[in-house]
Amino acid sequence: MHLDWTALGQVTAVSIGVSVAVVAVFALGVLGLARVEAAREQPGGSSPPGLAQAGPCFLACAAVVAYGIFLIVPQFH
Repeated sequence: MHLDWTALGQVTAVSIGVSVAVVAVFALGVLGLARVEAAREQPGGSSPPGLAQAGPCFLACAAVVAYGIFLIVPQFH
């Protein structure tokens, strides 16, 4: 019975760790969009670095969500 609880603890730890990582990456994407909006408020301003930051962050989050759906839905296997 000890092994069952160990496995449950490991799954819980990985789930929490991945969730925190995805939220952190998403927050970086939102920060990139905020930089774009702040640059647009300045006269003649644009923020390619903000878009370059936001794009990969949101793409990574979408990839993690798609992979999770792939793991959960048996029709995709």
